[in-house]
Amino acid sequence: MPYFDAASSAPLHPVARQALLAALDEGWADPARLYREGRRARLLLDAAREAAAEAVGCRPDELTFTPSGTRAVHLGVSGAVSARRRAGRRVVVSAVEHSSVLHAAGRFAVTEVPVDRLGRVSESAFAGALGPDASGEGVALACLQSANHETGTEQPVAEVAGACREAGVPLLVDAAQSLAWGPVGAEWSLLAGSAHKWGGPAGVGLLAVRKGVRFAPQEPADERESGRSAGFENLPAIVAAAASLRAVRAEAAAEAVRLRGLVDRIRARVPGLVPDVEVVGDPVRRLPHLVTFSCLYVDGETLLHELDRAGFSVSSGSSCTSSTLAPSHVLRAMGVLSEGNVRVSLPPGTESADVDRFLAVLPELVAGVRAKAGAPAGPARPGAGESGGAGGSPVVDALGRRCPIPVIELAKLLPRVPVGTTITVLSDDEAARLDIPAWCEMRGQEYLGERPSDRGTAYLVRRVS
Repeated sequence: MPYFDAASSAPLHPVARQALLAALDEGWADPARLYREGRRARLLLDAAREAAAEAVGCRPDELTFTPSGTRAVHLGVSGAVSARRRAGRRVVVSAVEHSSVLHAAGRFAVTEVPVDRLGRVSESAFAGALGPDASGEGVALACLQSANHETGTEQPVAEVAGACREAGVPLLVDAAQSLAWGPVGAEWSLLAGSAHKWGGPAGVGLLAVRKGVRFAPQEPADERESGRSAGFENLPAIVAAAASLRAVRAEAAAEAVRLRGLVDRIRARVPGLVPDVEVVGDPVRRLPHLVTFSCLYVDGETLLHELDRAGFSVSSGSSCTSSTLAPSHVLRAMGVLSEGNVRVSLPPGTESADVDRFLAVLPELVAGVRAKAGAPAGPARPGAGESGGAGGSPVVDALGRRCPIPVIELAKLLPRVPVGTTITVLSDDEAARLDIPAWCEMRGQEYLGERPSDRGTAYLVRRVS
């Protein structure tokens, strides 16, 4: 069964498995003790730290192992901001950062830098956010991911790092998605990563803090990991994480070329095989193994279940796969379609035949999901939610109905109204705020905006063709 969700968690690398089993036998003792077993454990820990630091591009004494990548982010943000209280309490982030970064920064005052439709921040906009705000509050820390976890878009980290250096603001880089493919070649101040993203075991993260960066650990007092991460080290998992990072790096150059070719095949062929699809993210400056696309008139959760039954494990940023029924904050920030969102992230070793089979089954599965949802196909027929508004203005009442129904009902009604007519779509689904404007752009119709309604939100669309 092809596993196409490496961006969530990569399969355990064979080297990680071997290192883990060996370390379970040799690395069980306390590395802080002076007897033989403790010294052996300390040697293993020091060797793992040196290997990981080399891969990250920092000194071994700058690197701390943590219980997870999320914990590394929270430790990094809290430690950096607390050490710079006199500079200010603001944290500057991009609008598409991982939720762990947004949650960690949310404890302070947050300045969010928007992204373009490809998911990239503007270096000038980010630089402009590094100065004091209107009240004079300064910036304690800036955060920018090296590459996005949902779309694969790479961020201009080097340029932003230069702006941060000029402003005297430390930069924390979330490199969880990119470390498998190479070091972050920029003058960052702090960097976080997560082993299960590169084929190491879950439960190991890393936090690198450059020498000279002001940092005040907020963890309970502990002599381990330089006081930055409390608790007994999970030495076998740490050894396996460092060994697997070194192994995937050795394979990265060749595997990146191969996987990029497979992803290019998906990017090129899906829009031709499946009508009404938007491929999102930067087509060039992106991770080699990841592609995301959204299918109009498709319930994302249903499509993922159908792909699972067909033997493919994929992920999604679609609102319909979230317990909150809210669209992905990444897709929302980009202003792209969220309906029927599919993220394909290929692990190393993915076969070309698996990609071909995915492309073969996808059109029929999407068509089946659309048919079940009553999506328009051929000449339009009366929509179930259609009614007349004031002055005869047509209204689509989609209140209480979740994605993709509001857009489906809009699409059904549009061909039956004269050009120039304004249609009102009533919806209380948060995804409509993103998907109706995206539908208008895909269909060449005019989106007039939104206004409050008694029972939800009214979205106004004018037919122009």
